[in-house]
Amino acid sequence: MNDSYIYIIIALLPLAGGMLVTQTNPYHALVIRGVLGAVAALVDAILGAADVALTEALMGSMLATTLYAVAVRSSMVMRLGVIQDESIEAQDRDCEKIIDNLRTVVNKHYLRLEIVPYTNTQALQRALIDQEVHATCISTAQSQQNGVGDGEKMQPYHTTTRIQRLYDIMQTELSTPQTILSYVNVSDLQEQHS
Repeated sequence: MNDSYIYIIIALLPLAGGMLVTQTNPYHALVIRGVLGAVAALVDAILGAADVALTEALMGSMLATTLYAVAVRSSMVMRLGVIQDESIEAQDRDCEKIIDNLRTVVNKHYLRLEIVPYTNTQALQRALIDQEVHATCISTAQSQQNGVGDGEKMQPYHTTTRIQRLYDIMQTELSTPQTILSYVNVSDLQEQHS
């Protein structure tokens, strides 16, 4: 009896494992993790360990992949707080352009952009302090009115983030001149508001 097919199947385990750890897209990693579990279950079944194969198929392939998918889907979002008001059309176009550019930038990093509307700048600031949102985007007039922006630049919007990595990404990749970018440390804001 020729058992060379077993060696080929077993060789798929380190191959799939190597592909898994080098994957940058989390969704591709989920698929490869499912394949790795299925190959491991197949190897266990071929080698006569049916109980281990069944456990690997149920836990390693199905349950773990499902739980990872839920975790990845819920954690791969950037929440942007904005003020919901009636603005003039030019500002609306600027705001839409900023949001479109942000969406393009975060999509490159496998994130979703979720827009969270607030009624006023105080509620928006509180959401940033309470870490309900990752970044805020408000008009420069409103940010200067509340002492958030710097008066030297006159872009129509001011975008503030509390996450250094997001700030670095936006600073290097955001191609819109309609907004001022700034990073704020949440612990400093919490001390100021307490």
